Amino acid sequence: MKSEHLKTGSLGESIAKKHLKRKGYEILKQNYKNKYAEIDLIARDKDSLVFVEVRTRVGEKFGTPEESINRNKLNKLVKNAEAYINFRNYKGKYRIDAVCIVLDENKKPRRVGHYESITS
Repeated sequence: MKSEHLKTGSLGESIAKKHLKRKGYEILKQNYKNKYAEIDLIARDKDSLVFVEVRTRVGEKFGTPEESINRNKLNKLVKNAEAYINFRNYKGKYRIDAVCIVLDENKKPRRVGHYESITS
């Protein structure tokens, strides 16, 4: 049985996918794993490949999802994106985005924030 933490994460990824699709993104992969970590979503936005970190919280009592993206997490995201690009010999434009979601106590989205190019 999935833990509550994993269920919340899966729900957040589903909400993020729908949000990005509504914005015209094409979702290419979900939960891509390599030796560094996992990339939540890989998408295409026009002519750019986009690596998306999804952060989900139930309420903001213990901090916002945005606050959970620290320097260590950013470094892992960059390494993971670079490993993906190198493995596939990708030569085009790319960036790393974050989708931060706050759910209410009934697990319904209260707030969805999409931040582009979080490593720039």
